[in-house]
Amino acid sequence: MATRMNSSRNSPALLQSLYFQVIVGVLLGVAVGLLWPEFGAKLKPLGDGFIKLVKMLIAPVIFLTVSLGSPTPATWARPGGWA
Repeated sequence: MATRMNSSRNSPALLQSLYFQVIVGVLLGVAVGLLWPEFGAKLKPLGDGFIKLVKMLIAPVIFLTVSLGSPTPATWARPGGWA
């Protein structure tokens, strides 16, 4: 029976860090822009689409955070229900 290796145990913690991955992505983006500016310009629609997707997700996240975080009438009756 073959066993699957867990990649989280085999790779260093730094490589799994989101901060590290974002920094590497930014550095790769800068390198592409400096070394191959025409190719970087061709990737502009991809970047614009990503920004639009992020903007599209902001409003629902804020709405759900406020609406689900507000107390229900059942908690109003308890002392400190709003706290």
